[in-house]
Amino acid sequence: MVKLPHALSLTTLVSHLLFTLAISTRERVPTPPLPILPLPSYSQLKWQQRQIIMFLHFGVNTFTGLERGTGLEDPAIFNPVSLNTSQWVSAAVDAGISLMILTAKHHDGFCLWPSKYTDHSVESSRWKGGKGDVVREFVDAAKARGVDAGLYLSPWDRHEPRYGQNLKYNEYYLAQLQELLTKYGSMREIWFDGFKNASAVNMTYYFTEWFSMVKELQSSINIFSDAGPDVRWVGNEDGFAGTTCRATINKSSLSIGNASIEGYLNIGDPRRTDYLPAECDLSIREGWFWHKSQSPKKLSKLLQIYYKSVGRNCVLLLNVPPNTTGLVSETDVHRLKELRNALDTIFSVNLAEKCSMKASSRRGGKDGGFGPENVLDGDHLWTYWAPGDEEDAGEVDQWIEMRGTDGGLRFNVVRIQEAVGLGQRIKRHEIYVDGKKIVQGTTVGYKRLHRLKGGVVHGSVVRVRITESKGLPLISSIGLHLDPFWQPKDRKSLD
Repeated sequence: MVKLPHALSLTTLVSHLLFTLAISTRERVPTPPLPILPLPSYSQLKWQQRQIIMFLHFGVNTFTGLERGTGLEDPAIFNPVSLNTSQWVSAAVDAGISLMILTAKHHDGFCLWPSKYTDHSVESSRWKGGKGDVVREFVDAAKARGVDAGLYLSPWDRHEPRYGQNLKYNEYYLAQLQELLTKYGSMREIWFDGFKNASAVNMTYYFTEWFSMVKELQSSINIFSDAGPDVRWVGNEDGFAGTTCRATINKSSLSIGNASIEGYLNIGDPRRTDYLPAECDLSIREGWFWHKSQSPKKLSKLLQIYYKSVGRNCVLLLNVPPNTTGLVSETDVHRLKELRNALDTIFSVNLAEKCSMKASSRRGGKDGGFGPENVLDGDHLWTYWAPGDEEDAGEVDQWIEMRGTDGGLRFNVVRIQEAVGLGQRIKRHEIYVDGKKIVQGTTVGYKRLHRLKGGVVHGSVVRVRITESKGLPLISSIGLHLDPFWQPKDRKSLD
């Protein structure tokens, strides 16, 4: 018979053994892989998940028919007698859009709020006898429906006489920024650009000071410009990113208003110094402002733009301009609903959910928590398939496979998403159906959509093969979808 020391009772010994067992069990649970820098911020991740956001170009141009006002417009022409910002927000909500950005001031210098620093604003218009405030009505309507708001304040101001006097104009601009970011509540994105005509007076913008003030006033806001610091321009106004599109770029190579870097903005930088994802801006009509003679783009065109923006690791900023009455035109509202219904039709069914899953390896073994089944759950960020820790994992062939369990699969879209919260990793990938290669691609990022060459394919086994990555590839979601709107007329892929 074993005698226990006087100070160690049987109860104490059992508790100690259970505690030791619990610790050893916890130690056997595999940890997540290390992140690959640079990483997105919380605000950048939230922005990326929005997929589509709305731009609203509205102002004196709406009434003159110009795209770029002269700055000489009489504020009295601004009179949207039926203005209803709740209708704008309803159009966005029905389209599944959660962030709207309003042009508080465009290049003409006319302000949609009663700024105390100028009389070139709604205060001098006929609308509501000069007592109106479009920014206030917009922000309040968005808040009432749970939609986030953002603002665009044009640096180029063709009306303000201080423009061209570096110190005085920069002070004026900063004062208006302070007005907008202190009087109207929380903003989720603020939009800057460096555009101005080649004939415009020479002017130096103090972007560094402006950005610092923005972050001081609203720390969680995303700042958009050619150079970020949170969201970058994609380099064109056609709504598409490069077939290779990295969220990473070298900020030291960027400058605002520099046309020579448009190609660089479009694809990003593999040197991975900064995380700065791209936003693709495009108008639903030909122009940015409403024009009676124009109509919204066809659904097929908007879907193509979606695949080339959201489907290439970007967010689509779709401009929907209110008309002279102050409403979003019914034709535009209808087209937005069509787009939303089409996207729901395409992506509401994931054929991969009916498949059995297999992978080349998995981190931590069978019960490690990083198996291929993770790509079929509803979390597209923080649950994922991770392969085993082979040496030089980025050069090792890794794959994940879906096998139909009730016959053949019929689809024409493949969706792949990375766990970008731990860094964008995949450099090259391929897709096979029953052993035949159907896609050879490069980067993935938050979301990559492949519309397949030639349309619908039939098969039983679909394999996504990662041929090159930075560290272990981490795939958070995979989908096989049928797009009934995609009817290619030739054998060229529009991926």
